[in-house]
Amino acid sequence: MATENKNLSTYDKTTIPNAKNLRFGIVVSEWNESITEGLYSGALKALLDCGASAHNILRWNVPGSFELIHGCKKIITSQEIDAVIAIGSVIRGETSHFDYVCSATAQGIKDLNLQYEVPVIFCVLTDDNLQQSIDRSGGKHGNKGTEAAIAAIKMAVLGK
Repeated sequence: MATENKNLSTYDKTTIPNAKNLRFGIVVSEWNESITEGLYSGALKALLDCGASAHNILRWNVPGSFELIHGCKKIITSQEIDAVIAIGSVIRGETSHFDYVCSATAQGIKDLNLQYEVPVIFCVLTDDNLQQSIDRSGGKHGNKGTEAAIAAIKMAVLGK
């Protein structure tokens, strides 16, 4: 595994564009809430640390990861947003449901990136077990929410 025991959530703030005048949407799945709340906390902290104003960060909740696609589309089409972060967690179970949800969610978010000018950042953990999700939502592998926030800032200013 490429990230074994490596925290990828550290960043050099001097290399990140200032997010002061940017507006972000964060769409959060309520499924696996203990994981998605950890991801949200990491994303929010990083956005604020990089200069974003709390009043320029809009959070919407959706029931599950599959619903992230519609939530992201609605936030893009109804709000003035510079970037959206889609936060979810799908943990493998005993059926193929995992594969369908992961594939559809990834494809749907990809489609939003092609359809709209607002970047949608994929922050959906697709882990084999709960421990892997814990490790990536503030645990030993850092916080993928933090990484998604940095990506959102960079993508929001791309080409500007």
